[in-house]
Amino acid sequence: MKTLSAFFLASALLFLISGCKKGGSIDESTAAGVISNYLQTNPEYEGIKLDIGEVKFRGRKDAVALGRYKELEEKGLIVLKLDQQKKRFLSKDSLYVYIVSLTDKSKPYVLKQDANKATIRALDYVLDDEKPVKLIKGDARMARVTVTLKKKANDFAVFLSPKGSPANFVTKTYKLKFRKEEGWILVGES
Repeated sequence: MKTLSAFFLASALLFLISGCKKGGSIDESTAAGVISNYLQTNPEYEGIKLDIGEVKFRGRKDAVALGRYKELEEKGLIVLKLDQQKKRFLSKDSLYVYIVSLTDKSKPYVLKQDANKATIRALDYVLDDEKPVKLIKGDARMARVTVTLKKKANDFAVFLSPKGSPANFVTKTYKLKFRKEEGWILVGES
């Protein structure tokens, strides 16, 4: 009798332990949803530093940069106000001093702003709908997911360095974990 009750107690304990380890099943669409939600709250991006306030341009040397600023002004993202224009002595070049300020239209892109510089989001990485999510299962509580994030440029991307990645996408691997009360959540990159 004692051996039978010990057997049932051991069986019940083994059942409870195995039941606690059991998680939820995950498929590609669930994993894509978890990662998409994560990217909405914690976006992946590339940023630039943009000179604001009093900015000096030399006519010939900085013509490309001034053209980029004027392009942003045409789109309503910044305001350029010519403060001074000086002809340099014994030079064919002129010096232009502009007052550059950000507009309300640029607010969603501004990450940080100081007196003379602004850190601005120029390129976002979003989940690629065409590329499948590759699910690498570990067990019922942990999973690794490899996804393709495509680049989505905004108007400030004209200031990005051309030395960046030549591909239009990046591949990332994330760790997902199952929690009873929350379901599948992203816990980090692997």
